[in-house]
Amino acid sequence: MRLVRLTPPGTTDFNRSTKKVRYMKKVGIIRCQQTEDICPGTMDFKVASQGKLAFEETGPVEVTGFVSCGGCPGKRAIARAKIMVERGATAIVFASCISRGNPISFPCPHYANMRDAVAKAVGPEIRIIEYTH
Repeated sequence: MRLVRLTPPGTTDFNRSTKKVRYMKKVGIIRCQQTEDICPGTMDFKVASQGKLAFEETGPVEVTGFVSCGGCPGKRAIARAKIMVERGATAIVFASCISRGNPISFPCPHYANMRDAVAKAVGPEIRIIEYTH
């Protein structure tokens, strides 16, 4: 039997034992602009693609966008989240540098306001995930 892929690469996961195709969720990740110089986001991409830590409930996901908050106080995150949703994201994820302060041990003091504003802007059908790792 020959399998023909009808969807773009990276959007499905074929389970050989059950012979079922599972469509991967698409997420947009918002990160802290101040940590861009010291963190390339490697762990964010790793846990997203493996479906680990914050992504255990969703399983492996496709990252449709990886953007910064735009700098303090994070107002640009709202427009950027909307764009990622327009491009197919079914969830918006706040990277751990914003919500938990990784790797500099200083969480964003604007995180709660930014999260609430993004959630309101994208609507209740878009899931908000509060950390990556």
